[in-house]
Amino acid sequence: MVQTIQAREISLYELEEKFGLQLVTDSKFFTEWRENLPSLTDAEKQALERVRSNYFNLSKRRQMSEEAVKMVVLSPILDLAGFYQSPYEIETEKSIEISAEDESIIVKGNIDVLVINKRLWVMVIESKSTKFDVITALPQALAYMLDTPNVEQPTFGLIVNGREFVFLKLVQQEKPKYVRSDALSIEKENELQQVVSVLKVIGNLITHRNAPTLFA
Repeated sequence: MVQTIQAREISLYELEEKFGLQLVTDSKFFTEWRENLPSLTDAEKQALERVRSNYFNLSKRRQMSEEAVKMVVLSPILDLAGFYQSPYEIETEKSIEISAEDESIIVKGNIDVLVINKRLWVMVIESKSTKFDVITALPQALAYMLDTPNVEQPTFGLIVNGREFVFLKLVQQEKPKYVRSDALSIEKENELQQVVSVLKVIGNLITHRNAPTLFA
């Protein structure tokens, strides 16, 4: 009998057992989040200071909900990274469905935010309320990333709880393998700047890989 599981309820153990997902510990597997990062302009740094100010003002009053995290923190950061401009497009609450290799379970869910470039998924973004540890969203985000339409290229992800950001990289050319970055904090100015720089690196990387000359 086929079991249907909601992505928000999936565990890392189930992803490993049913989908063959493997954690990679080699630091060379995911250098994009910490090497050769572009510097931000003064205007971009000022915009991020505004994001931090908004976060501190709202979070000291009450824990920020998932919707508040998307509006106050995530949306302006995606804008600064250029993901609202061509050649990217944004989809929200996109439905996904993946089946285990032995077809014993089906995982269903809705991605919070999906950034797409020429049908290749650039970022799968899963957000949580500030009351949750950011890693709570890890199994859910990885389940969504496994549903990428292009397994020949790496898929990148970002999980956010408003206070912290964790980047993910998934490669599926053989068995699906993933690695995650350290948690970067909005409460540290240099780390929030790093978040935007990493987003720019990933965006440029995917755009370059999708250049028409590469596939002519």
